[in-house]
Amino acid sequence: MRAVTIEEYGPASGLVVTERPDPAPESGVMLIAVEAIGVGGVDAVIRRGTLGTGFPVGMIPGSEVAGTVVQVGDGVDEHWLGTKVWAFTGIQGGYAELAVAAERDVTEIPDGLAATDAVALGSAGPVAHFALAHGRFAPGESVLVRGASGSLGIVAVQLAARGGAGRIAVTTSSQERGERLLALGATDVLDRDGREFGTGDGDTTFDVLIDVIGGEGLPAFFDRLAPNGRIVSIGIVGGYPPADFGMGLMRLFQRSLSFSTFSLDTVPVPERTAARASLLGAAARGEISAVVDGVLPLADAADAHSRMDAGGVFGRYVLVP
Repeated sequence: MRAVTIEEYGPASGLVVTERPDPAPESGVMLIAVEAIGVGGVDAVIRRGTLGTGFPVGMIPGSEVAGTVVQVGDGVDEHWLGTKVWAFTGIQGGYAELAVAAERDVTEIPDGLAATDAVALGSAGPVAHFALAHGRFAPGESVLVRGASGSLGIVAVQLAARGGAGRIAVTTSSQERGERLLALGATDVLDRDGREFGTGDGDTTFDVLIDVIGGEGLPAFFDRLAPNGRIVSIGIVGGYPPADFGMGLMRLFQRSLSFSTFSLDTVPVPERTAARASLLGAAARGEISAVVDGVLPLADAADAHSRMDAGGVFGRYVLVP
């Protein structure tokens, strides 16, 4: 099979198309003929080397695919054969023509939903859903999504709107992107520093802040939290925050603010699968939108990563074999 491997950590050019043996499904695992591959922020973080050197040269990146089950291992119900599914492949193995996934990590794709749309929502949707719950979001509260132009942020905006948020602000890099986010449910558009484009100091505060970015700029956003405000970190696409970032919370001690991280790994598999199935169903019915910025051939994985590194993505890039 053809696959994309990381032959050098750091630049996007380190992604190279190679030939690899076809994988075989072991016990409890199924083999999927891949039709669409989600290019996620975690793929870029791993490829850049941000998470350290624990990943081998020659690794096939990619954590989520959509396609058709063509073979099952021992213990897997044969009813899956021929079924179109979304699948979590782990932190590797997705950038390929064939991928394997454990039965517990597979969700059937409903009729009417394209494979490309499934990989724009299959991972991002449950993360956004449970992150809002982790932040104890309640109807009527205000929400700020920092880094709203990626797939995680876009779904968080839509789910906050569906959940009855009183106000939904977003940070993004341009007014044009802001207009697109307004169409998806946002009510206020801020620049990357948290200020309104061209006006004021952006001094409005929020009850819940969903943060995808991290990075050096994170501490400045503590000032954007209302009393009893909660920030939930769900990504570090901008790198790690400063080592002393917690001092920003201590400086605002009297506001009773809280900071937490959230990983989908802490949610029981049946719960995350049920949430994913519900979100994919909602997308198939047109109740939420899967936003795909572009569909590129598998061989253009390096190009997709270069565009992500340049901040040029709205939604998710998808690769197709």
